[in-house]
Amino acid sequence: MYSQIAANKRKSYLIMSVFVLLIFAIGFLFSKIYGNNLSIFYFVAGFSLIYTLIAYHAGSRLSLSLNGAKEIQKADNPRLWNIIENLSITDGLPMPRVFIINDPAPNAFATGKSPDKAAVCATSGLLEIMNDSELQGVFAHEMGHVKNYDIRVAMIAFALTAAISILADILIRMSFFGGDRRNNGENNQILLVVGIIAAILAPIIATLIQLAVTRKREYLADATGALTTRYPEGLISALEKIKQTGGVLKHQNTATAHFFFANPLKNHSITNLFSTHPPIDDRIKRLRDMGANA
Repeated sequence: MYSQIAANKRKSYLIMSVFVLLIFAIGFLFSKIYGNNLSIFYFVAGFSLIYTLIAYHAGSRLSLSLNGAKEIQKADNPRLWNIIENLSITDGLPMPRVFIINDPAPNAFATGKSPDKAAVCATSGLLEIMNDSELQGVFAHEMGHVKNYDIRVAMIAFALTAAISILADILIRMSFFGGDRRNNGENNQILLVVGIIAAILAPIIATLIQLAVTRKREYLADATGALTTRYPEGLISALEKIKQTGGVLKHQNTATAHFFFANPLKNHSITNLFSTHPPIDDRIKRLRDMGANA
């Protein structure tokens, strides 16, 4: 299990670094199209950094609000509270804020920029169908996200993806209506074509990178949760129940889908390619393999 966690961390950090290279590439194209103007490159890098910082600090509150999560105290749901409190003690983490979403779909998520600013959330449907060992498995997974700082990585990945999409949209408009008016030669036309192609491909590449980050983080959190409880069967059973019943929320939000324990969006053949979650069968297989090799 430890080797799986270490491998996933290395791969995730490598993938995240590609985001920065994409932003620099877009900034470079901006500057080339406008006559090697380096100030444009600096503006793109600065804009991306500021936007990402704002999204990073506001992302937790926004994700909870968008999903209609309501904060609870121990007296509101002692069962859920005690499970999360015990897992926090086991992991050596501060007690996170606890929220519930009134939705029949069984699902959960964690958010926050650091363990001391974390929040965990369960749907009412999850609390209804899971027994204690299954619920413990789900939140061992979510606390794994907190422990591994996945919640921070997920918010940064989302913010950078949005920033790249915004910059690419601006680049398309500049390519059509702008460019270096001092040079209308063949080289400039080639740059404009390259700029348009890059602007179209950049958001797609950024989204695929984000999906790769979140999918690998799900495997990592599964492994961490299994290590915490020493009972992977609880998490496996929870995944099997969600596979049977589905975790699709009534009020769906694509912007926060990657935070959830299971895919909260409706499955379609075309959207499966862009799912932020690995297939449940694959997660179950990996957990069983880890248990067999432990």
